[in-house]
Amino acid sequence: MRLPALEIHQGSRRIYAFGVEGKRFLEFVAVSRVHRDDEGLEGYQRPEVLNHVKAIRRYLESENAMLPNAVVVAFDSRVKFEPLPGARVAAASQSRLGHLRIPDAKAGDDADKPGWVVDGQQRTAAIRDADVESFGVAAVGFIAQGEEEQRSQFILVNSTKPLPKGLIHELLPDTKGHLPAAYLRRKLPAHVMIRLNADADSPFRNRIDTPTAAAGYIKDNSVLKMIENSLFDGALYQYRDPMTGEGDDEQMLLHLKEFWSLVQDQWPIEWSLPPRKSRLTHGVGIQALGYVMDSFTEGVPGPEIPALDLPAVLTRLARVTAWTEGSWHLAPDEVRRWNGLQNTPSDVRLLTSYLLQAAK
Repeated sequence: MRLPALEIHQGSRRIYAFGVEGKRFLEFVAVSRVHRDDEGLEGYQRPEVLNHVKAIRRYLESENAMLPNAVVVAFDSRVKFEPLPGARVAAASQSRLGHLRIPDAKAGDDADKPGWVVDGQQRTAAIRDADVESFGVAAVGFIAQGEEEQRSQFILVNSTKPLPKGLIHELLPDTKGHLPAAYLRRKLPAHVMIRLNADADSPFRNRIDTPTAAAGYIKDNSVLKMIENSLFDGALYQYRDPMTGEGDDEQMLLHLKEFWSLVQDQWPIEWSLPPRKSRLTHGVGIQALGYVMDSFTEGVPGPEIPALDLPAVLTRLARVTAWTEGSWHLAPDEVRRWNGLQNTPSDVRLLTSYLLQAAK
């Protein structure tokens, strides 16, 4: 197989950028599965993650799919680069044009293949399985000096820090096109959260810690969980279309602003303090009070919330809460210092049950 390629010089090493028909990729490239035998550790790739492969496959089968990330391939010394006649290394790009000459492997014999996937095995598997006639793959290859170098490159490629979740949450509302299911579920909650942090009449204004609001002190994930809980199984569900996943964000915002403004009015000092000084702005407090909101406002449209006697409910809670000092008397045998509650599912459930009981 001869593939047009660009040879790029990196000091004494060379890498090769090329494109190839994805359905033919595994004809000359194998996946080195990690395993141990009598001689020790072999390979370096994890098994295929089926859910990940299926998600990529669904995307590839959607309209206008694109995979701009290059698959990284380690070749053995049988692969040769042939520069075009007269091609010279350009000073500005440190590269020259030519072809990669890749030898054929025996049918089905991975051990005889001249290339191994260093990064991109889930993508190559998804392309292999996808119900598409063809799909071009961008790839970058290098000539490896044995499996040890392949393994070191695999670790280096996969050790880079992933995007911070906060940045992803902030980007989601303005992102169009196909998204993984987990991100698609968070798109509407993220949009509502960004608005809560930006709107002038919001009690959360500039209080949520996001990449564009570094002075915020309430964790974005705490607010997102509160919104998600309500949106999928609480008071905000009434504004959501379960068929499309979309909803009336203005009514959601009104609902949230009405309730949390009352919270701010009831505990103005506690609301102004960071989580290390106030459990009200801590994840456990935000989520537990979110469930209180759901319990007392479910099915009530936002404009009608002021007619509810919620100030009396919050006054009852104020008699038993210990947001910044004292102790939580959660049960006869369950007493915690004010900062003894943590942002864990069990503590969120414990505080929620305690608040709902006290609010009656």
